[in-house]
Amino acid sequence: MGVEAGAQAARARALAVLRIRSRALAVALLPAAVAVVLLAGAAGDRLEGPVWDTARWVLTPFAVLVLLAAAGIALVVARARPAMSPTVPVTEDAAPDLYRMVRDLADRLDVPAPSAIALTPDCDSWLEDRTHPAHGPPPAEEHHDIAGAGRQAHRRHPVAPVLVIGSPFLWWMRVGELRAVLAPVIAGTGPSAHPDIAAARRFVRGLDAAVAVASEPRREPVSRAVLAGVGWVARLLLRSCRVHAAEMERGVAAAAAERAQAVDYGLRIVAQEQVGLAYAGWDRLLTRVALPAWRMGRWPSRLDAGVVAALTELSRRDRLAEGFASRLGERPACDLLEEPGTVDEAASLLAARLFHGGPPGSGPDWSPVDWSEYPDEVVDRKWRLDAARLHRVLDTMGVRPASGPAAAATGAPTLSRVLDHLADPGTARTAGTTLAGSPAGPAASGPDTAASGPDTAVSERETAVSERETAVAGPDTAAPARAPGAPDPLDDEDLSGTTAPSATLAARLSAELAREEAAPSPATPSPASPLPASDAAALWDDRALPLFPLQPPRTARELLADHLTAMVCCAAMDTAGATPGLDWLDGPTLLIDGERTADLAPKVLTLIEDGDATPLRVWLSQLGIRPEKPVRLG
Repeated sequence: MGVEAGAQAARARALAVLRIRSRALAVALLPAAVAVVLLAGAAGDRLEGPVWDTARWVLTPFAVLVLLAAAGIALVVARARPAMSPTVPVTEDAAPDLYRMVRDLADRLDVPAPSAIALTPDCDSWLEDRTHPAHGPPPAEEHHDIAGAGRQAHRRHPVAPVLVIGSPFLWWMRVGELRAVLAPVIAGTGPSAHPDIAAARRFVRGLDAAVAVASEPRREPVSRAVLAGVGWVARLLLRSCRVHAAEMERGVAAAAAERAQAVDYGLRIVAQEQVGLAYAGWDRLLTRVALPAWRMGRWPSRLDAGVVAALTELSRRDRLAEGFASRLGERPACDLLEEPGTVDEAASLLAARLFHGGPPGSGPDWSPVDWSEYPDEVVDRKWRLDAARLHRVLDTMGVRPASGPAAAATGAPTLSRVLDHLADPGTARTAGTTLAGSPAGPAASGPDTAASGPDTAVSERETAVSERETAVAGPDTAAPARAPGAPDPLDDEDLSGTTAPSATLAARLSAELAREEAAPSPATPSPASPLPASDAAALWDDRALPLFPLQPPRTARELLADHLTAMVCCAAMDTAGATPGLDWLDGPTLLIDGERTADLAPKVLTLIEDGDATPLRVWLSQLGIRPEKPVRLG
């Protein structure tokens, strides 16, 4: 370990953690030591008498129990599998140039080279220790993600940690920028190789893994009681060494940063700007572009390449980012991979599993989609399925078709049916007033609703709420009844400020969508179904997918806006020759004459909140969209 101040501070904190471990061991051995003294005194005829005999009879069994408990806790801590980040392993054969660059950096920094390289679908990089026996290497013919895997049954020398690199960095950054960003990360292998720091880290990781084991649900009362005691001890030790462990990691990071200053320091300042830009582009791509596809049972197979397209589009729109596009002429870091497309596909599938959940491989209801197929396979299909769900809910509500001649003759779904229902002047009251039960004007009856009024609006919405509760709870589970005055599951604050027809329709849509999501899908494996052979040896727990949900569930207002927008887009495609498109920054978009439409959302919100369809009808008329014409649903 170097002479950096941070390294010395890290070693001091590591010794503090090891002292806590030694004290815990001393506490476990203390009753046994006292018992040995008492037994030795009896054997030497020195400690005799009823008091000493009673002490021996009481303390000896107690010491044995303490030793057995300490041995059990130590066994759980030693054998519990520490958490390991889900990654895509990159073998040296798949990226010889990348391994060569990493080893060259390690030589310049005078630190051990990482034992392997893996990719994660996130904008971050770190070192991860995978030397635990549970993380041991599989046979050499299966994986080569650890140098020298399968050659020795026991390790005699410490193995360097694995270098985990964010996959978006490889596609957006240039080779020099990636090298500058990885320098302080690789420099951390130096302090990590120190025996005291390595031992302290193993102890902390073991305690954390023991807490995880004790927290797992179990039905056996005996094992549950035993593991509860193990978890209590592990949590007590973790609390005792928490401050020292955190300061140790800060010292390691400071030492690594100080050592890396001698390598590409000037370029690192520029590269850090690319880190922030890549993070913004990656987040926008996942939430706006990938998430709609995942909800449709399709996963984009080139997410990392999409980051480049998204950030290039950002540089075209934002003059502040113009300088970033000029970098694209340099060699990208993904050229360090032999087969970038294969690695990108594996990282894209892992991203879909982490952020949305889903099977570990492709299937009929979970298949990859290329960017060129995204508009037709995702955007068009999403809009038509949402439009079909909207009209299905209107059918259950008894809303009649629009009064136009075409719709009246065929009974086909039209946009006019939705507009007439939401813009009904007789029920254009705010949802908050209706729910409060106060009179908001005379009731009105029209062709769109069988009955209108405060009582009807409230009853319809309460019915939708009960349907949604039943759908979420499951068909065999009774939804808990709400007491009078209890908060509405659909959140009145979300629907306040909307009209009564909008609030009722939003509640019905929310219930319908909850019912569809609660239904079993072939794309979602059941907990009892066995994992494929490729996942049976997975080293990370995938039973709680998604691990990192991108967004909270959509509110009822957002659902209604999405479905109404989808209906407008379907009408535009079927009556005005519009086409679905993909905007790298905003996701699905409507293209009219090759130009994206960006002014639809305010008009949709005006209809939902005020019941005024005039701005939307004017917009439709200007673009030649005929709302009275039938549309094709999904």
